[in-house]
Amino acid sequence: MNILSFADTRFPIERANGVQTMATCRAMAARGHQVTLLVRPDTAVPPRDPFQFYGVAPVSTLVIEAVAALGGATSRRVHLLWAGVRRALSGGVDLVFTRDLGLAAFLARIPASRRPTLVYESHGIAPVVSASMPALLGRPDLAPSARKIARLDRREALVWKRADAYVTITQTLADDLAARYGPRDRVFVIPDGAGPVVPAPAGSPQRGAASDRRVRAAYAGHLYPWKGVDVFVQALAAAPEVDGLIVGGHPGETDLARVTTLAQSLNLGTRLAITGLLAPHAVAAALATADIFMLPNTSTAISERYTSPLKLFEYLARGGAIIASDLPALGEVLTHNETALLVPPGDAAALADALSTLAADPARRRRLGDAARSLSHDYTWDRRAERLDQAFAAAVSA
Repeated sequence: MNILSFADTRFPIERANGVQTMATCRAMAARGHQVTLLVRPDTAVPPRDPFQFYGVAPVSTLVIEAVAALGGATSRRVHLLWAGVRRALSGGVDLVFTRDLGLAAFLARIPASRRPTLVYESHGIAPVVSASMPALLGRPDLAPSARKIARLDRREALVWKRADAYVTITQTLADDLAARYGPRDRVFVIPDGAGPVVPAPAGSPQRGAASDRRVRAAYAGHLYPWKGVDVFVQALAAAPEVDGLIVGGHPGETDLARVTTLAQSLNLGTRLAITGLLAPHAVAAALATADIFMLPNTSTAISERYTSPLKLFEYLARGGAIIASDLPALGEVLTHNETALLVPPGDAAALADALSTLAADPARRRRLGDAARSLSHDYTWDRRAERLDQAFAAAVSA
């Protein structure tokens, strides 16, 4: 099929949404689809090649088009959105696959006979996410108006009702959508995935390379408060036999300063290393040194029910022991004491106990890691593309 995908973000981008978009589109193209991805231009000078940036080989059937636009954020948004609509309706597009609610809502208003097949991928219920995010980020000044929340709710309801197929990344999200907007057919729960583990550069310290090396626990990703990074840092202070590594932290955001200040107040010193923001291909070398991988999400609607974090599947593929918060969305993938240790969310003492337990038991770390690696085979990008093909087939035949 000729598939049009659309992402209103500069591209390539270091954040997880860019990794997920690139990996999904490339996997679809590798299965024989002709995929066009519309994005905003890269802000780097000179522009970076997306395939090189994400460390993947080019596929001739994936074309990435950057749509240039002048003006402020609203002007750029309207220009890119209109470019997506024009391309979708210009002929030659069999299916539109997007996680952009605005584009999906516009196309959903058009009779199905006059537009391509529409498959929407949801990563959260927009009015819920929009209303809760300012508090989660510690930015109450960003609270949306009631009018905006109502508009997002109408769009969600429209797309839920009229998309030819609907993809969610967790079962709990699908359940919440059905409870809010009513039941519908052709809903597919398709989690995220991970690619092959990229070997660390020669000479990099490796997990378990020396019997006298201190155990290291690593977290990769955003430092938003709801991600639980603060809980991880507090747990490290209570587990002195474990060193910590945080792979992430944008220098232009307050989260990095918050976490750094917390670590200093707890006198962690050299026991905690924070790399700052890294390009995707550089993350591999950093994570190769870790014995334990952390998913310390706190208990919020987003983390409890909506999140399918890329780091989860990357951790599985790396075959290290995982400690994660015991949340419904994570529990759809992980099983306590089989593929991870699950602890109460937000509980630094329980997290510290789990760290100390695994630090003292290399055999248990290996057992959990082996089980995680085995589980990862069902959560690759290629496997995700196979599942998406099932959703596409159902949508086309609707």
